[in-house]
Amino acid sequence: MQSLATLFYCLYLFPSVKAFVQNDITFSHHQCGNRIQRFKSVTSISTYPLRSQVDESDYDLSLFSPCKINLFLRIIRKRPDMYHDLASLFQTVAFGDMIYLKKLDKSAKADSFECNMEGVPTDKTNLVIRALDLVREKTGNNDIFFKANLVKQVPAQAGLGGGSGNAAAAMWGANELLGRPASLEELVEWSGELGSDITFFLSEGTAYCTGRGEIMTPVDSLPDGTKLCIVKPDIGLSTPEVFRALKYDQLSTADPEELLKRFMEKGPVAVEDDAYVNDLEQP
Repeated sequence: MQSLATLFYCLYLFPSVKAFVQNDITFSHHQCGNRIQRFKSVTSISTYPLRSQVDESDYDLSLFSPCKINLFLRIIRKRPDMYHDLASLFQTVAFGDMIYLKKLDKSAKADSFECNMEGVPTDKTNLVIRALDLVREKTGNNDIFFKANLVKQVPAQAGLGGGSGNAAAAMWGANELLGRPASLEELVEWSGELGSDITFFLSEGTAYCTGRGEIMTPVDSLPDGTKLCIVKPDIGLSTPEVFRALKYDQLSTADPEELLKRFMEKGPVAVEDDAYVNDLEQP
């Protein structure tokens, strides 16, 4: 019989990276190209156990990869390409994974990748490796490879975007170690080739997302430090299966633009309960 043990995460909202880089604690200084870059990452109670698992001196970059929640999620329609148009307010939270990156010397012929979580693939099906491949291809650095170590605690199949956040962090980190050949705007444009949610993780941490989720409209940040609790039963839900089970006659009729306005005006604490719409909540 499968255990139904439940994981509770008591967390905070916080503005992201650019969640991997903009906050108060400096981890280290590293040589990047011909200049010294100062890298920062988030100070979250969740990151300390993760950081203790890896010798950071073996790597050039230590990046916090946050997960996200959907403060509301409206499914608008099913598209001819079988994807769905949605409208959602995405927000990063102070809970996530750590990814460590090192640029290998010119003798390397492939990336080196490891992950602490059992069952996570470490081949080219993993979004981290695909993100490194994408940055190489787009910037013309096909002969440069990386050592990557992903230390995960975000559960899979939880709707938290853990894998998408990892890919965004890998893209940003690889670009830094290559000397920033791409602008942030280019990284955002390229990220849609890997997945719908990855674009969001290159935002400031609060964004109104439409299309498949890849069309990102930045909005004002919600109050930093707002407390929340995430409850995750010890079972997972496949995103394709969830959408296949969607009952279109039970979708909300709430106007997503009006929901967005309410969150922006009142914040996530004062806004009324009926603003927390989730069209994927039905069994």
